[in-house]
Amino acid sequence: MTNPETLLPDVPADRDGSEEHPVAEHYGRPASELRGYAGVMAVYAVGVSAAALAMWRAKRLPSSFRTGDLALVTLATHKLSRTISRDSVTSPLRAPFARFEGSAGPGEVKEEVSARGVGKSIGELMTCPFCMDQWVATGLVTGLAVAPRLTRYVASIFAVRAGADLIQFGYAAAQQAVE
Repeated sequence: MTNPETLLPDVPADRDGSEEHPVAEHYGRPASELRGYAGVMAVYAVGVSAAALAMWRAKRLPSSFRTGDLALVTLATHKLSRTISRDSVTSPLRAPFARFEGSAGPGEVKEEVSARGVGKSIGELMTCPFCMDQWVATGLVTGLAVAPRLTRYVASIFAVRAGADLIQFGYAAAQQAVE
């Protein structure tokens, strides 16, 4: 696995103890954050590469996917990503990396990333539904190749939840319009 430390090696600390690295300085973010992002990317790249290689060796790497399956996992990716990154009930998953700030709508919370270094990178991933989409989509698409029936079952649950949310919001809007 790629070591993020080799991508942005340590340099001597400044007199005030702050870290300095030419790439980080040019980019405008601390080197520790860039190392964290590099580490998260390395984990993703290694995981996807290992899964693709395993599927290729087992002759399970699909040449294409059905349009209906892709539509299903698209809806499921949206809902599962929001469930992981914003749902009140899944806040214990994010608690080591983020701090609760308040409600963000029905069943959702607003959180601020509070961790540092690699934890900050993980926190940003865990609290951002757009960031989480990549990981969830990878898992669901890999699932379609490896265990299509199970993946369709799980994806269907989250796709139906996404549809039910739309109906709930529509119902609430209709109620407000009548009042």
